[in-house]
Amino acid sequence: MSELLNKAIELDAADPLARFRERFDLPDGVIYLDGNSLGALPKSTRERLAQVVDAEWGRDLIRSWNTADWIGMPQRVGGKIAPLIGACPHEVIACDSVSVNLAKLIGAALHMRPGRTVVLSEPGNFPTDIYMVQGSPAEQRLAARDRIVDALDENVALLMLTHVHYKTGAMFDMAALTEAAHAAGALVLWDLSHSGGAVPVDLGACNADMAVGCGYKYLNGGPGAPAYAFVAERHHAALVNPISGWMGHAAPFAFSDEYAPAPGVSRLLAGTPPVLAMAALECGVELMAEIGIEPLVAKSRALSEFFRAAMAEHCPGLECVSPADPALRGSQLSYRHLEAYALSQALIARGVIGDFRAPDVLRLGFAPAYVGFADCARAIEALAEVLASGAWQREEFRQRAAVT
Repeated sequence: MSELLNKAIELDAADPLARFRERFDLPDGVIYLDGNSLGALPKSTRERLAQVVDAEWGRDLIRSWNTADWIGMPQRVGGKIAPLIGACPHEVIACDSVSVNLAKLIGAALHMRPGRTVVLSEPGNFPTDIYMVQGSPAEQRLAARDRIVDALDENVALLMLTHVHYKTGAMFDMAALTEAAHAAGALVLWDLSHSGGAVPVDLGACNADMAVGCGYKYLNGGPGAPAYAFVAERHHAALVNPISGWMGHAAPFAFSDEYAPAPGVSRLLAGTPPVLAMAALECGVELMAEIGIEPLVAKSRALSEFFRAAMAEHCPGLECVSPADPALRGSQLSYRHLEAYALSQALIARGVIGDFRAPDVLRLGFAPAYVGFADCARAIEALAEVLASGAWQREEFRQRAAVT
């Protein structure tokens, strides 16, 4: 057994979160370092979905909208997400997708800032964030990270940024940028898709205006899980949802011809909640809440620092493009390689699942609820062997799949 693996096993033995690994259904022989893209399956989810399918849907049928409180799931699940992102329960709603929630909140921000037409973001932001601006009535403005504050002027209605960059893991100073935007008279919308459940987020303390986040990464809600949206209470009265669906109505079952918005963030609802998906998300959220955000953050940083130091020793030829300071990055490390896709496929063939981001980034995530130090050590040993042997050069590893 290698010295690196011995050290990792010692760290796992002392890890207070190690016991939570058994709460996830992880396949034998797989080292899963892609929880920053799709979280692992909580064992409780299978039992919960069986209950929803067999008893609530199968037996109780439509009555379950009331008896099982299906109708209250968006508010209930949103309230359970709130402590993980530093929000009040009544400020968060679980609904729709990140893309749809971005569209809603971009429209809402433009309504709150009449006369201002610009949404400011950065080039290289996650594509859906930028696409949603391009599909809105807003004028898009992009500024490099070190020029964002300078780009804030009297035309900017909304500063929209992803808190942790999906490719590099670089993390913005939420408090400082929110303050700068407010000084310029703009609102701020934070995308927490790579933050919620893995890094410290305190929307309330940062005086944030709006936020969105996904449910299928660190919250372990399952593929395509519902997203969530946050709006600070001070904006609730002025909040206008441009997608004025019936579930966002103050009295949806009055079936009025005239739209009247529900109070608070409930007006961000549009269509019928996806009950099965919402039930799965609730299981993941409850498990993360049980662990607590502070232990999750501490474990995340310990894992990534262990991995970064060991990579520098065992795979020195790979350039790390993530910030060196763990307080300035998300729960991931990204490495540049000319054939990063083939490299990632060669690792997957050895049971080490990370992912690739075009054009040249191998991305490895550390979901602290179930990733261990020994996982990291074995992944590095596999990566060192792939690099030394040139196994990534095999043609089968170069064939791009539809999802990379």
